[in-house]
Amino acid sequence: MQKRKLGKSGLEVSALGLGCMGMSFGYGPPADKKEMVSLIRTAVDRGVTFFDTAEVYGPFTNEELLGEALAPVRDRVVIATKFGFKIDADGKQAGLDSRPVRIKQVAEASLGRLKIDAIDLFYQHRVDLEVPIEDVAGAVKELIREGKVKHFGLSEAGVGTIRRAHAVQPVAALQSEYSLFWRAPESDVIPTLEELGIGFVPFSPLGKGFLTGRINESTTFDSSDFRNIVPRFTPEARKANLALVDLLRTIAERKKASPAQIALAWLLAQKPWIVPIPGTTKLARLEENLGAATVELTSADLREIDSAASKITLQGARYPEKLDQLTGR
Repeated sequence: MQKRKLGKSGLEVSALGLGCMGMSFGYGPPADKKEMVSLIRTAVDRGVTFFDTAEVYGPFTNEELLGEALAPVRDRVVIATKFGFKIDADGKQAGLDSRPVRIKQVAEASLGRLKIDAIDLFYQHRVDLEVPIEDVAGAVKELIREGKVKHFGLSEAGVGTIRRAHAVQPVAALQSEYSLFWRAPESDVIPTLEELGIGFVPFSPLGKGFLTGRINESTTFDSSDFRNIVPRFTPEARKANLALVDLLRTIAERKKASPAQIALAWLLAQKPWIVPIPGTTKLARLEENLGAATVELTSADLREIDSAASKITLQGARYPEKLDQLTGR
């Protein structure tokens, strides 16, 4: 597996990471823990060094899973986790909380669950308008001074927030949704990251599974799968958006690859400091995703994809309105 550096931070990771949220949360019932420990360790064996989790995934159980799975190989991996949500007594997400005192509490708890001495990359999960970003960056700066955190990250932050945070504590990476299914970061976020030397970690690089070609308008999701409330995943929107999958499939057939591999290879080709983190609970999908790192798209291929994609108008909002209000600020 090739390595990439996240901007100017010096943080080097595998060109493809592993997003671990879906193992515990969000896409249906949690997967079997022993199987997921095995999958994570297999990813390490295949050259993956970058693993993504968060306090709120579960909550807590995803960090515990990574702590167990990665303990034997701690010196070979980079672990990213996140702070920024309130979690109530019932273990439910209850709004945002990025107060410095809360950030430090989360850091201590995450260190314990992950069984590590320092968090490699600590992201603010969502921008909290009640807490100045300068205070957030300052709190993480203190944790870095104390040796409890190595690098500071933001997630789904807008350009103004990125600049203000970076002025207090250099931001190593921004994590936001980005794929052929969601290209909003191209307008101002990616140019800003390039200017400031910040790495980019796209989550949902396969469009929450849609770009794999294994979802159509008749696909049904488990009742606990959050895609049930996503406007872009209504049957009508899925049917219309299959035009994008058809495009990927056409390129994939020519390259002797899969649509998912083309979608990931397209992301890798955008910038050398972009590191997608596709998630999966299946070994076959892990192998498929990692195979994208060897798919070469020529400049002609990329022009063809961009030209064809520009003629496709994707249907449905990315998130329900109440969730979309938490993004891009």
